[in-house]
Amino acid sequence: MRLMSGGQIDTVMQEDRLFPPSAEFSGASVIGSMAVYEALYAEAKANPEKFWGDLAREELHWFKPFTKTLSWKSPNAEWFADGTTNVSYNCLDAHLSTHRRNKAAILWEGEPGDTRTLTYQQLHHEVCKFANVLKSLGLEKGDVATIYMPMVPELAIAMLACARIGVVHSVVFGGFSAEAIADRNNDARAKLVITADGGWRRGKLLTLKATVDEALAKSPTVKHCVVYERAGNKPAMTAGRDLWWHEQMAQVNANCPAPELESETSLFILYTSGSTGKPKGIRHTAAGYNLYVKKTFQWVFDYRDNDIYWCTADCGWITGHSYIVYGPLSAGATSLMYEGAPNWPAEDRFWEIIEKYRVNILYTAPTAIRAFIKWGDHHVDKHDLSSLRLLGSVGEGINPEAWMWYYNKIGGGRCPIVDTWWQTETGGIMMSPLPGAIATKPGSCTKPLPGIIPTILDENCQPVPQGQGGMLCMSHPWPGMLRGIWGDDERYRLQYWSRVPGQYLTGDNARQDKDGYYWIMGRIDDVINVSGHRLSTIEVESALVSHPLVAEAAAVGRPDDLKGQAVAVFVTLKGGEATEALRAELKAHVRKEIGALAVPDEIRFTNTLPKTRSGKIMRRLLRDIAAGKETLQDTSTLEDYTVLAKIRSDEE
Repeated sequence: MRLMSGGQIDTVMQEDRLFPPSAEFSGASVIGSMAVYEALYAEAKANPEKFWGDLAREELHWFKPFTKTLSWKSPNAEWFADGTTNVSYNCLDAHLSTHRRNKAAILWEGEPGDTRTLTYQQLHHEVCKFANVLKSLGLEKGDVATIYMPMVPELAIAMLACARIGVVHSVVFGGFSAEAIADRNNDARAKLVITADGGWRRGKLLTLKATVDEALAKSPTVKHCVVYERAGNKPAMTAGRDLWWHEQMAQVNANCPAPELESETSLFILYTSGSTGKPKGIRHTAAGYNLYVKKTFQWVFDYRDNDIYWCTADCGWITGHSYIVYGPLSAGATSLMYEGAPNWPAEDRFWEIIEKYRVNILYTAPTAIRAFIKWGDHHVDKHDLSSLRLLGSVGEGINPEAWMWYYNKIGGGRCPIVDTWWQTETGGIMMSPLPGAIATKPGSCTKPLPGIIPTILDENCQPVPQGQGGMLCMSHPWPGMLRGIWGDDERYRLQYWSRVPGQYLTGDNARQDKDGYYWIMGRIDDVINVSGHRLSTIEVESALVSHPLVAEAAAVGRPDDLKGQAVAVFVTLKGGEATEALRAELKAHVRKEIGALAVPDEIRFTNTLPKTRSGKIMRRLLRDIAAGKETLQDTSTLEDYTVLAKIRSDEE
């Protein structure tokens, strides 16, 4: 495999369309101009510790104020370490003496159409009671509780109750297999599982308790299982181990003052899939994470006190932790939760919900946006979306074609789009437009947030020229950063800190254009080396998706004796026949859009792509298929376990 000198990545995609915010939008924003953003960014860069220290004193409640902002000895950071606070207090108690006491904290829509509203006062009451349930079961600070639930308010209640008393929560998406739950229970040495009898997804009942029972047969450290009654399907209950949520809640009161907890108290573990076959538990701690998700929520979503905010993620992912629960509630927002799928009972369910609740801010994933495009504009046209004022994108890069559809069709050409880049490991958003200040470009996450100092380096750890791609790193700690991999300090050091001395390696490639805007170019492992040129998978995919018949595309490299690697692409269609003529047409389209270098050597048509349950395409699995290899990697986050066999059969 040959590399260009220095190992930077060629860019073949140009995008120069610029969409500034309206004067009306900027005029009402806290950060309403580039000058304000640049001054804030310069202040944070000049003295990050003073910047974050001042914000922490302003934004969080402290039982005992901290005296030292940051202790940093690579790769270990401690933020506000000698102070004491409580994340649950900052999300709930802090609002009870304000006008938000009776404001809706959570609006909830069940997939069957049932609804609930919890004010801050009511949510506080429920959280305190469940915290007392946890204490009655013998859980103490530092113990781990696994949460495996549908998207119901009790999921957020369980998280906040754990946070209140220093129990570490490990939320597992309510669709994972028993094996995946058991693996996570055992790695974390969980003492408790919190689940539900079932939940609804596309009209079907998911029997969550039955899956948990199977997992608990392989989870020796778990002593109890608390079961919330959602579906009424009467699961088997094991005497002495299994307890009904409502029965336990009836036995406790709501008196549970928030204890003082040290800033670096572990808040949660969140498992992400690892290429080694063993999931890794990303560990976040209390104060720094709390501060970071609160401020980034306020900055990026330009939140105003009467907004209805809807993040469509699941709390099983970091997006749900940071931007359904902890960020919005710390900021006193009204956060909408939805239990079900976007296409049940019909493909207009999201637009129906936006119209019903008069949603102002929508935060969703590119994979959902591409699905909406595939389903057709007529589903959107049925509904009044005029309440929307801001749109967001999260999960993976959004190709310019989908960005333009989102901007024009959903936002009516009036709503800025905050295309956010961040990771489970970063805790919160790292790069994004500030919607009142930064003009957007389709497909670019634009600029780093204040306090975030990125670098783009080649394979020799040297800065790349502007316009060229390279490894995206962070050169200074930030409060929301991960504090390690649960139980595996060496893996943490090796994976994130060993390749580039003193800097956090994100695992993504990026480039910075002539305007200083950042473009994410895919995972470092997703770069394709073609005859000495290193190509970004995202650019090849964006060119294909701009063809009117292509719904989604995933590009990977496969071994090639002549070129080192050849470009193989997996394509799903909106319509039309998967013919040789269309294959030739798509190759010609890529040549026209971004040049001969990026033309795929192989295009495979398929009805489906392997995705995580949060919607990210698992390109590492496609690399195995393209190379004709069996897959031996971790597939625990795969949404549909049959998809790999389907793709292989599509080729037969």
